[in-house]
Amino acid sequence: MKKDLYIVTGSSEGLGKALVENLLSDPRALVIGVSRSAQISSDRFTPIELDLADTEALIQRMADFFPLGDFGSVTLINNAGWIGEISPLGDLSELGILKVHLINHVAPSILVNGFVRQYGELPARKSVINISSGAANKAVDGWSGYCSSKAALNQLSLVAQAESDLKGYGIRYVALSPGIVDTPMQAEIRSASEDNFSQLAKFRTFKDENQLSTPADAAAKIIFLLANLESMPGVLHDIRSF
Repeated sequence: MKKDLYIVTGSSEGLGKALVENLLSDPRALVIGVSRSAQISSDRFTPIELDLADTEALIQRMADFFPLGDFGSVTLINNAGWIGEISPLGDLSELGILKVHLINHVAPSILVNGFVRQYGELPARKSVINISSGAANKAVDGWSGYCSSKAALNQLSLVAQAESDLKGYGIRYVALSPGIVDTPMQAEIRSASEDNFSQLAKFRTFKDENQLSTPADAAAKIIFLLANLESMPGVLHDIRSF
């Protein structure tokens, strides 16, 4: 039986960790997890310790991300993301502006490029899930970097799908908004200053009133999406619609 290969970024906590745990419940799954810190222990899990904001290191380790093999399917899940500095333009650090785009858009772009280069001609089921955000379509004060980088990720996904269709690669792309998930990013948002983020009270209410979905629930829906891509046409999707 052929193995299914998954490459998951941001795999050490939150949604990424839940995705890896869910995927590894299938004995056919081989998972490569990318994170800055501790990883899951399994003989079918390969950790890559890397800060995705370090573009030079990412490029140097590209061969580790995309091994060759007789796989039944190959899937890249660009899950890692950063909210960025929560402050209005004018108060942001230049390096903070750079970092949020490196993590949320540049690194996924490099990884998609590598995925296509390695697997474009592979006769297997191929898919790329880019974890986006509803913020990609909204103007949220204090989130200029996050909103704009996720909008860029959506556009990358749309262009990649158009190219896949033109070239006959057979790669399916989805830019997926996961909803509001109880992750460390949400805790970071709730710790912001109201002077820098006018919607602070609303996000604290999400937590106080148990309106956040769990990483495990969100991961299960993403796995469901992967198993049912043929019945969900289009590139831009919201997890709350299924």
